[in-house]
Amino acid sequence: MRIILVNMPWATTDVPSLALGALTTRVRDTFPQDYVQTIHANLEYVDWAAAKIGLDGAEYFFFADESYFIGCGDWIFSSALYDDRGWRLEEFDEKIAPTIPRNRVPVTRTLHELAADAIEHLVSLILDSEPDVVGFTSTFQQNTASLAAAKRIKELAPDVMTVMGGANCDGDQGAALHRNFPFLDYVVRGEGEEAFPALLGALRAGTTMAGIPGLCYRTGSGDSAVNPMAAQPLPPGRIAPPDYTGYFERFATSVAKSWHEPKLPMESSRGCWWGEKHHCTFCGLNGSTMAFRGKDPAAFLDEVVHLVRRHQILDIVVVDNIMDMGYLSSFMPALKELGYDLRIHYEIKANMRMEQLRVLRDAGVVAVQPGIENLSTRVLKLMDKGVTGCHNVRLMRDAESLGIAVAWNYLHGFPGEQPEDYLPIIEQFPALYHLASPSSSSRIGLERFSPYFSRPGLGFATRWPATQYSVTYDLPESELNDLAYLFYTPDRGIQDATARRLTVAIGEWAEAHTQSRLTQCDLGSEIVLVSRRPGFDWTIQHITEPAELHAFRLLEQPRTPMTLAKELTDTFGVAAPDPMVSSLLSRWQELGIVFTEDGRFIHVAPVATNGELIRIEEPELRSRGE
Repeated sequence: MRIILVNMPWATTDVPSLALGALTTRVRDTFPQDYVQTIHANLEYVDWAAAKIGLDGAEYFFFADESYFIGCGDWIFSSALYDDRGWRLEEFDEKIAPTIPRNRVPVTRTLHELAADAIEHLVSLILDSEPDVVGFTSTFQQNTASLAAAKRIKELAPDVMTVMGGANCDGDQGAALHRNFPFLDYVVRGEGEEAFPALLGALRAGTTMAGIPGLCYRTGSGDSAVNPMAAQPLPPGRIAPPDYTGYFERFATSVAKSWHEPKLPMESSRGCWWGEKHHCTFCGLNGSTMAFRGKDPAAFLDEVVHLVRRHQILDIVVVDNIMDMGYLSSFMPALKELGYDLRIHYEIKANMRMEQLRVLRDAGVVAVQPGIENLSTRVLKLMDKGVTGCHNVRLMRDAESLGIAVAWNYLHGFPGEQPEDYLPIIEQFPALYHLASPSSSSRIGLERFSPYFSRPGLGFATRWPATQYSVTYDLPESELNDLAYLFYTPDRGIQDATARRLTVAIGEWAEAHTQSRLTQCDLGSEIVLVSRRPGFDWTIQHITEPAELHAFRLLEQPRTPMTLAKELTDTFGVAAPDPMVSSLLSRWQELGIVFTEDGRFIHVAPVATNGELIRIEEPELRSRGE
């Protein structure tokens, strides 16, 4: 059997598909006699579009990433899906074009008009491999490109079996895709490492599909049949290491090579251990499978070593939703001992302390996404994040001390939030200009699989599929309700005036960041602070009084004024009456060396390093959160 796996546009071009890499390993292990190949159709499309219309990296990134919540990428290939080069142009001009940058409108329309030509080119490459089965992975804006290609394959080669899987096929979404697009022979819902090989085995043996968890298939009458989802998540030992054969060779010949350096995507776990206990109210990222499973640390270390040596790539993007905390005492120290000059990106929880961050840094973690998302403890409680605003500031400060880049977005729009959750914090932004600024400020959207979606009583009882779906698909709203991942609802939380003020303030933070500096150097008998931030008229401060030295060091961690006074007295024997502590904290707040929120204070001065030397203004990286 010849099995072709396809990664369609608009998958990002700087990494191979982790999903298809893992699936390749699983299929080859299960059926070693079969031919398995991945076609990197995103790279093929890049080269085709660059030659055809001069598509550049910024334009591709816009469709692959920046326009996800608007749906430009999926709309482009809808014209090929529905065999109409002018498909829904008026609706696009009315409902989508006004929401995107003006300079992106012409290229969007042009690519939409040429989408059928692109699909013809990509399908010819797929069919040249003489496949028996073609499997598409669909995440983010890969739906219509995958559907259009599957449709054309069935027109040209009816005997080829078409399969679709990935995040866009989870739960009701996968059932809706199979129900509405009859050229899809099969849809795999949920994790595919077991279901897809089981499907191949059933095709080979001619046996029933009824027992394959999550599979959608067609009955003898052509109707869509939907198997129940798997009762148990895939065990961690069955999460296959990826096989990236062919990607780096193809990338080296692609136009995309001039856009960025390639990276190795890897996963050390699935699910979210925090979400198992407290599912963040707005998050739908884990789909139908929240259960946390971490790979054996030694096995993952072997996986890292193998891929780094084989592909000679040192940049690693770990796609986990949250890091396995056990890795701090197992995988990370072992990785450090190898002495590789790795550059690793990891998602972590924002309550990690300095000593834990240092373990990450020493192992090669240079960038983290800690899910900060707000600096108000009250709003963070509405999110069920399990951290405070001061914890988030501490993480940014300590990461700055260690030279670890922090990526985060400031989210708002939560039911129950108030302007007073934002305005006092916005006033303190200038004191934080030296720390990693948010990539953006955005109102939350309603995502399928999130508690806000599954429990309308939390505040979003009224919802409808986002506009992009009705502009893209020729389906009734009842079907779009099952197909869609993103939904619109009436705005909740803070209104436009406060939201605009937040957005403006974050823009000012981002603009000032590369030129701002605040560091501390603790010399024992004194602490020297050096500042270069707009809005503060001092450059050097010396903390020399014993009481102030002790107080500043205690504020490494968040403390209330009462707790601070008590510890100064009980631990250091320093008389610290409330008026003295209040006066000190007020003076430090005026100097911008402490942050206060929810009655607690924390100092914001990183340890002096040479980290400011690497602050290079790169708007594309900032917009991507890298």
